[in-house]
Amino acid sequence: MDEETRYEAVRSRDARFDGEFFFAVETTGIYCRPSCPAVTPKRKNVRYYTTAAAAQGSGFRACRRCRPDAVPGSAEWNVRADVVGRAMRMIGDGVVDREGVPGLAVRLGYSSRQVQRQLTAELGAGPVALARAQRAHTARVLLQTTGLPITEIAFAAGFASVRQFNDTIRAVYALTPTALRAAAPRGGGAGRATPSAGVPLRLAYRGAYEAGAVFDLLSDEAVDGVEQVSGERGGRTYRRTLRLPYGTGIVAVEESDHGVGGWLDARLHLTDLRDLTTAVQRLRRLFDLDADPYAVDERLGADARLAPLVAARPGLRSPGAADPEEFAVRALVGRGEAALLVERYGKALDAPCGSLTHVFPEPGALAGEPGPLGELAAALADGRVRLDAGADREDAEAGLLALEGVGAGVVASIRMRALGDPDVGLPGETVPDAWRPWRSYGVRHVLTAGGAG
Repeated sequence: MDEETRYEAVRSRDARFDGEFFFAVETTGIYCRPSCPAVTPKRKNVRYYTTAAAAQGSGFRACRRCRPDAVPGSAEWNVRADVVGRAMRMIGDGVVDREGVPGLAVRLGYSSRQVQRQLTAELGAGPVALARAQRAHTARVLLQTTGLPITEIAFAAGFASVRQFNDTIRAVYALTPTALRAAAPRGGGAGRATPSAGVPLRLAYRGAYEAGAVFDLLSDEAVDGVEQVSGERGGRTYRRTLRLPYGTGIVAVEESDHGVGGWLDARLHLTDLRDLTTAVQRLRRLFDLDADPYAVDERLGADARLAPLVAARPGLRSPGAADPEEFAVRALVGRGEAALLVERYGKALDAPCGSLTHVFPEPGALAGEPGPLGELAAALADGRVRLDAGADREDAEAGLLALEGVGAGVVASIRMRALGDPDVGLPGETVPDAWRPWRSYGVRHVLTAGGAG
């Protein structure tokens, strides 16, 4: 995208590009999303950035009107399988916060210097700056939606010290944490949600969102003990338990319709608030909220077979998985057997919530099972097969296919859902190359129209 196209997107306040790039105004020192409702700046005063972190690194602060830190992530990171794409998915999952840049580099198979150089060259910001921008957004959410003490928020958001937290909030928002809380739309976090009430969230998406099909699929797949879908179509609630790096969680997501470029309402209950960033990113992958429906529908709508399906369901998503390892096991054994595994091996919640009683068992707990299940679980547990946010998709597929009893259809499903690959065709079926790089969405259209989920 050249500067002329970007400026036209800014001039027309085109929400299709929110999260795909950011623009900053030199005369105000503020950076925005393309759809910002403020007066369009003069072209000569505008600078463009691939990430919010790059804009922050150049000294710009976030716009208080359009909240550029709250936009959906770029769909590019799901499409790309290179080191930058994998790094961005892992940073989103909180790897830098938990393991630092050295841990990120080890997972990618590169040196810390190589990772720093590649990210900076392409995105204008290194892994520390990208993680810092993410921490600032998490902190803003907690400040403006909960009544938690500011010191607790600092560490829950992933900051190493209160001083680092204060400095970052001032740099990104040009406000102190206290002032940022007071600037919230409903008057600050005091008296708002408590940890027991959970953290309310708006999970933003771009373009149209066919929520009904996503909730239909989640309802069909729901495993007793860890998932539940309640209510009538159009107003359902999806609930599930989460196994997270620091603890466990329970989330409730509403089938809310807030229109094109809207959001899904959600509420998160976490045993450890340090898991907030990771939990949010995993929910975004599950509901495929960072997709670019404009690009997907344009490509698939040009195919004669898919055109009527795309017209009937604009914004159809290809859901991912909240826990890739859990999904791999479920894809292999099926819904009924998965429920039995939850009863037998799942970790019981300290405080069950209705029918949600357990967290799905870790692979290590299943490694002693006979047959293909034990083979898969052992490979996941010892790292021979990696399905984390930054896993190499080709390596993962090869590792899965090498396991006895794990067929090509199961592997394709794991690659599509657990690894979030947008370009997967089903084995044995003819999927046109014209659907690339969105074959997963084409398959989803066919399955949805056929009533197969």
